[in-house]
Amino acid sequence: MNKLPPLPVAKRYVLRLFISLKHITANVIDRKTGLVAATASSNEKSLKDGFECGRTCNTKAATTIGEVLAMRLKVDGLHREPIYANAAKEIEKKGFKIESKVWAIFDALRSRGVNLQLDSDEQRPPW
Repeated sequence: MNKLPPLPVAKRYVLRLFISLKHITANVIDRKTGLVAATASSNEKSLKDGFECGRTCNTKAATTIGEVLAMRLKVDGLHREPIYANAAKEIEKKGFKIESKVWAIFDALRSRGVNLQLDSDEQRPPW
């Protein structure tokens, strides 16, 4: 029997966020391989020292995570690849308290030239 080639993955790269009160991690997952293609986290020693997270990480920390992730995507040559994200899904995970952090990461990625594609017609709130 001949094996068929694997089907192409429609949304190969997806952005997944993990936001808690103390930490923020942003991963770009390659769905074709199942591996993390790029990551940035407030847990990294080089980033942690610059944050004033204390008990909570704020939108400034989220913006920095987005900027670092964008830089790493550029180094790896992935910034032009479409990277898909779903704001509603990311916000739904923890509730509206993280909405500003989610959008701060998205805005930082876009402002640094990453080809971020939001699912459906999601747009940043006007605040």
